[in-house]
Amino acid sequence: MLAIFIGILAGMGIGLQTAINSRLRHFLGSPFLASLVSFSVGAIALLTVLIISDHPLLLEHSTIINIPWWAWFGGLLGMIGLTSNVLLFPKLGGVQTAVMPILGQVLMGSLIDTFGWFHSPQADFSFHRLIGLLLVLFGVFTTVVLPHIHSLRNKHVQGLWRWQLAGIIAGMVMAAQTAINGELGRQLHSATYAATISMLGGMLSISLIVLFYKGNFSHLTLAVGKGKPYWIWFGGILGAIYISVGAWLVQIVGTGGTVVLMLCGLISMSLLIDKFGWLGVTKKVVQKIQLLGLFMLLSGVACIHLL
Repeated sequence: MLAIFIGILAGMGIGLQTAINSRLRHFLGSPFLASLVSFSVGAIALLTVLIISDHPLLLEHSTIINIPWWAWFGGLLGMIGLTSNVLLFPKLGGVQTAVMPILGQVLMGSLIDTFGWFHSPQADFSFHRLIGLLLVLFGVFTTVVLPHIHSLRNKHVQGLWRWQLAGIIAGMVMAAQTAINGELGRQLHSATYAATISMLGGMLSISLIVLFYKGNFSHLTLAVGKGKPYWIWFGGILGAIYISVGAWLVQIVGTGGTVVLMLCGLISMSLLIDKFGWLGVTKKVVQKIQLLGLFMLLSGVACIHLL
């Protein structure tokens, strides 16, 4: 029960991080620069935790060679998933850019749990698990899609299905990242160390993209100075917590369970931010249908983990 609560809280943290990074992106004028700050701050925070806890920073050669090669690429997959969202938004709009990756995450999480991919704990695809996943999907549809159904009807993009498929694949990549980080954490006996490696990998990957598009990092100074709140720099800490909790939680509830719990927290926090206008976000009316969708999400979580 405690693991479920922690997973939802970590997902809520990502909801806050999304709002924080949105403000940071506004000042920097680039989603890639905002992502670079997020990855860098998260990596520094995790390295600080390792140093304070007197955890060795260097791995022994025997440890490195015994870890599967794919376990080192969680950060790269995270960067790919994040960058995909930036590229999808102009083609799909906000609603589908949110929903398609969620579908991909839930699908991939279920496949990983069912077949035990990436050395994840294997779980039978039982009837109550199926009902729980359907409730989660209906909950996401009710919370995210239904309130904006009219805008979807007016969205016409040539080859739209290709972009929708790309969104689903991006979600599958993010679910794979969760499983990979979980395996790396198991191998290293430290979810924090695994999260640190993932954040460093993401930081290096996004740095190359920034250098390719911008040529340098001088635009980072645009987020410093009068009128820029200090908290826009700290979204990465929430991201670090999210990845650390994910690496730990996978070994307890599986990849699919981790994905569902964190999605539940993410959507819950998104509704709270809209309702109360936190972090400078424009207040929006939370509709009753969205609350119904949130209830369906929570019911789905209960079906999967409590029955």
